[in-house]
Amino acid sequence: MLRPIEHGLDVRLMRIFLILIEECSVSRTAVRLGQSQPAVSLALKRLREILGDPLLVRSGAHLVPTERGAEIGRRVADILAEIDGMVLNAETFEPSTDARSLRIQAANCLGTFFLPRIAAALRREAPAMQVDFSAIPDERDIFGEMEAGTVDLTIGNWPAPRENLRIAPLLDADMVLVMRRDHPLAERSGLSLEEYLALEHLSPTPTASAAISPVDGRLAQLDRKRRISMTVPEFTLVPWVLAASAGLVFTSSRPFAEEMAANMPFALVDAPPELGVMKFYLLWHERAHHSPFNRWLRSLVRRVSQELPEHQAIQSPKKQAASILPT
Repeated sequence: MLRPIEHGLDVRLMRIFLILIEECSVSRTAVRLGQSQPAVSLALKRLREILGDPLLVRSGAHLVPTERGAEIGRRVADILAEIDGMVLNAETFEPSTDARSLRIQAANCLGTFFLPRIAAALRREAPAMQVDFSAIPDERDIFGEMEAGTVDLTIGNWPAPRENLRIAPLLDADMVLVMRRDHPLAERSGLSLEEYLALEHLSPTPTASAAISPVDGRLAQLDRKRRISMTVPEFTLVPWVLAASAGLVFTSSRPFAEEMAANMPFALVDAPPELGVMKFYLLWHERAHHSPFNRWLRSLVRRVSQELPEHQAIQSPKKQAASILPT
């Protein structure tokens, strides 16, 4: 009888290692796994301890496998292929013929520059599926809907998503203010936080749902609060209400704000630096993490985000330079 060796190398660590070898990047591995970078870094540290080799080393701005790391990677790939062959069930998924219904909840400011591209990709790859795009409900309801399977994926942008859901980053966007060109501050390049808080704000998020607002959620982290003078039930109403209401300002991601300004006479002013950037990410439930359908859906949304014309322009030059360096 073979006696087990207590080395700590399990299938989970082997899968992380294989993706690390493929990506040569902790950050990209974290995105693929839907985990945080610190969690992947900790796994790499554990792998190095177990296998007695650095496995990946830095070469300039890149990570490259060591000779032993590359050799182990080939062997791990073979082992995992055998394991997957043993436990693979009969479930198959072919998006081109699948006719299921799917539901994606999305931050409403994604409607014009992101969701149409997701819709087009879904129509190309899964023409028989029935697709339901819906607004994000109260933050407290998101987990329950995902746990029940009534929502397949959420694309969020509020600062503090629940930790009991899987998460993967999509992109970051600068925040800007949109206002009429006759607004007293329309000629400014940026505002201080105190100036910002003193303004009259228009919001598409009900004041009772501030937790899912990327702006009010961030202000809550700063222990500050802005004065929301008006809310609207639909994001598409924002440009029309803003154009007809002197004195109001609207805070949004730069791609949506620039689209508004291209179609209507608005001025754009940089938001206070304390607001940071608007981070967009995917959320999904653990129950769907290994589902072939949900893996395909997450991959499709990530691919679309990478193909956005705005993906490079959406980030400031400093952030662009940082984002191209593998870690």
